[in-house]
Amino acid sequence: MYELIPARGRTCYIDCPTKIGVFFTGENRVCFIDSGNKKDTGKKLRQILEQKGWELQCILNTHSHADHIGGNHYLQEQTGCGIFAGGVENAFTRYPLLEPSFLYGGCPPEELRHKFLMAQESDALEFSHPDFPGEIQALPLPGHSLHMTGFCTPDDVVFLGDAVVSAETLEKYGISYLYDVEMTLRTLDAIEQMEAALFIPSHAEPTEAIGELVRLNREKIFEVGDRIVSLCKVPHTTEKLLGELFTAYHLTMTFEQHALIGSTLRSYLTWLKDLGRLAAEIQENTLVWQAI
Repeated sequence: MYELIPARGRTCYIDCPTKIGVFFTGENRVCFIDSGNKKDTGKKLRQILEQKGWELQCILNTHSHADHIGGNHYLQEQTGCGIFAGGVENAFTRYPLLEPSFLYGGCPPEELRHKFLMAQESDALEFSHPDFPGEIQALPLPGHSLHMTGFCTPDDVVFLGDAVVSAETLEKYGISYLYDVEMTLRTLDAIEQMEAALFIPSHAEPTEAIGELVRLNREKIFEVGDRIVSLCKVPHTTEKLLGELFTAYHLTMTFEQHALIGSTLRSYLTWLKDLGRLAAEIQENTLVWQAI
């Protein structure tokens, strides 16, 4: 764990629960792509910097989920590094209370105000800032989050963030968190057309051929959509649908999972309604979903 692994040329990655990219912008000067899931990860990254004699120039965040920005605050405080995040992700990185509020749809209870959903704040800049390392190309990959971004280094290595997850994760959990189903599918289509020497997803093994993993992620989305429509052959409330999906995919309901999968379910319902596969109706002051 936390092993530094060469990728190509000046590009490496650190193997940890959320893979962290490392790109050399100078002989002993690096930038990280994401910073892991908590302050302790930041401490481990600082130890690597000190052991190697490297200076941390900046951190590029793919998106603002806590497992990708958890080390930001500590590393910025300790090294003075710049931090870059794009669009809405920038606001969520600077004001992390937005994340549990967004998932919950209101003021989040204490059960959602913890380090796995709410990182410490960090002073993030937009990608348009002149200090952004110009050698690295930012690639819009929206869907999993509003403005998720991948990064392509000059070594033709593409860091994909959470645009795809591993086959093992798909098999184990069935439903992966996402914000916008249609945009996720478009992003998968775009990744499928990409040409690169190496692709590094945050939660899957690096690969030279990303097509099969894209296919598995796409198929799982369609499977979940079909299951929701099937359940809605009988009118369902959102909460009843959520409970039945947890049962169908053998998930354990917790406050956190209720928020994460509940938010994902509502995104699926929007997508299916837009496709004309579901109708939303008010019956006896209750919103119900019905297959068309």
